[in-house]
Amino acid sequence: MNDERFNMELRRFLKKVGINGQREIENATRQAIESGRIRGNETLQARMVLEIDGLGLRAIVEDDIALE
Repeated sequence: MNDERFNMELRRFLKKVGINGQREIENATRQAIESGRIRGNETLQARMVLEIDGLGLRAIVEDDIALE
């Protein structure tokens, strides 16, 4: 395994996850506020599931996202 290449590829993947994930959360939050499903002052429970089939990896990251 080429550690340098692996590190660069991993960072690229995580950057993509972060950028796309943030965009999806922001859009869904705005839509939920506009539709009245939430008021915009809640704390949302978030969960991210990371799976890599070839490794048999399934990791869950959970945290709260406060809107105010």
